[in-house]
Formats: sequence, C-alpha cells, structure tokens
Amino acid sequence: MNSGWVYRDQIRSSAEGLTVLDYYTRHYRHSNQVEWQSRILAGQILLDGASTQPETCLRAGQQLTYHRPPWQEPDVPLTFETVYEDSELLVIAKPSGLPVLPGGGFLEHTLLRQLQQRYPNQPPMPIHRLGRGTSGLLLLARSSQARAALSQQMRTHQIVKTYRTLAVGNSMPECFRVTQPIGKLAHPVLGYLYAATPDGLSAQSDCRVLQRGTETSLLEVVIATGRPHQIRIHLAVAGYPLLGDPLYGSGGLPLSVRPDEMGEVPVPGDCGYHLHALKLEFHHPLTGERLRLSCPPPLDLA
Repeated sequence: MNSGWVYRDQIRSSAEGLTVLDYYTRHYRHSNQVEWQSRILAGQILLDGASTQPETCLRAGQQLTYHRPPWQEPDVPLTFETVYEDSELLVIAKPSGLPVLPGGGFLEHTLLRQLQQRYPNQPPMPIHRLGRGTSGLLLLARSSQARAALSQQMRTHQIVKTYRTLAVGNSMPECFRVTQPIGKLAHPVLGYLYAATPDGLSAQSDCRVLQRGTETSLLEVVIATGRPHQIRIHLAVAGYPLLGDPLYGSGGLPLSVRPDEMGEVPVPGDCGYHLHALKLEFHHPLTGERLRLSCPPPLDLA
C-alpha cells in the first residue's frame, strides 16, 4: 500500500454553479456518480478545507481537495541502469512497464519516486518523457541551470532521439516521413487524450526500415519533436501501427473507447507495444560538448 494522495482543483468560472458531485462526475469520468457521491459523503473530498455535501454549489475561486486513501499499486519493474551521470545531468535506461510520472493509478511505483529516494536532496527532473511501455534512454537534469538549457534544446529541436520499433505491415517504403500534427482529442472517460488532429502541434518522424518480416517490420524512427505518443500515433497514421499497441489504430486515432471484457477502457499508459529509445544526442548544458549515447534494445527489437 502507498501513502495515498491529495488531488487539488481550483474552481474556474466555467464550473461555477455546478454541484460538487456534478463537478467530479463531469471532470473525472474514470469513476461513476455513485462512486464520487460515496467519497464525498465519506469526507474524502473537502471544499476550501472543510467537509462538504454532494449538492453544494461551487463558486469560482474555491478549492476542492480529494484525499485519496492509500491503495495497492500494480507491480512494475523498479530498477533502472545509469548510462551517464555528472553534476549537471543524468541519463538512465528505463525498463518497459515503469511509469515516469505519477498518474493512472501509479504513485510510488514511478521513476520519479525512485529518483526522489535515490537523490533526496535534489531529485533529477525529466527533460522529456517516455511512455510506460517504452524502454530506453531518458534524459534528466540535476540542476536548475541544466534543466533550463536542456529544455531550450528541446524547444529548438537540438535534442535528437532515435527509436527502434516493431510495426505491423511490410509494404512501407524504405524511408518515409510523417508530419501529422498531434493534439488533444476529446475522450468520454479520460476527458482527453493525444491523437492525430488537424489543428494540433507540428510533429515530424523520419522512419527507416531495418528488416521486413512476413507480417511485421523492424523500423528505426528519428524524432526531433517530442509530442506525446508521437511515434505510436505517426506510424498508425502511416498505416503501420506498432505491434501490440492497445490504443492507437488507423489514422492515429483511438481503437476503442468502450470497456473490454474486464470493464477497462484502453488508455495511453497501457503496455503491449514494442518501442525502445535507442540513441540520444544533445549538447552538454555546461561544456557544450555534443554527447551521443546509446542503449541496447531488448531482444525482440535487436
């Protein structure tokens, strides 16, 4: 069991007039109305620090806090290897299955919490993210100066990331580029998720075939942009979704928003796909040296 968590919401003018129950039911659809009402009546949800009732109407500027009790988190691989480390930055090899940040039922079983335990005085902060099911290189800053410099490199596309993945299909060109914008798409359970959208942010993925099989192909994908789930979405847009991806299908859109036999809805943090961050290139934030790091892929992507 973890130690529980407190979720805070500042009420905006657009939510003024909603009841406490309506607010949680509309904004957090992972739970139904009966479940939210039970939490309010149990005193787990406070309004401006005091207990409240499901029918209490909200005003702009008020604060809601949901005190989630401790829960048992799913087991994940918690160990990771250090690829590079100095006083300014850290590069680690993240295992598939380990979430980077809290969310989706994970709090203690995350890379961020493991880093807080290993570096209690000043935990390194991720410069970019890897999906829970993605393995490989992750860049983190160990100082505020390094974080600012590396974040600037991300914004100006100076950090180049090379991935290896297994995609469905074998008829793609030897080399091809995908430039589909990626943005938020309304989702009836999650509120939104990232997908291919015409009005999204620009993104570019350069793909090269390494090996063709009878039904799948091994690809190398280089990205300078880092939109959420970019490679999963882009290869699905191209017609070659990642093998085993439970969420993204044709057109870079969600495969389904309906519960499966277990009553669960596919979410971006689900595993099953094959994707590995193989190489990472960037300038050292202090010396300016161009660093080129690599991490061996798992056997299925070797």
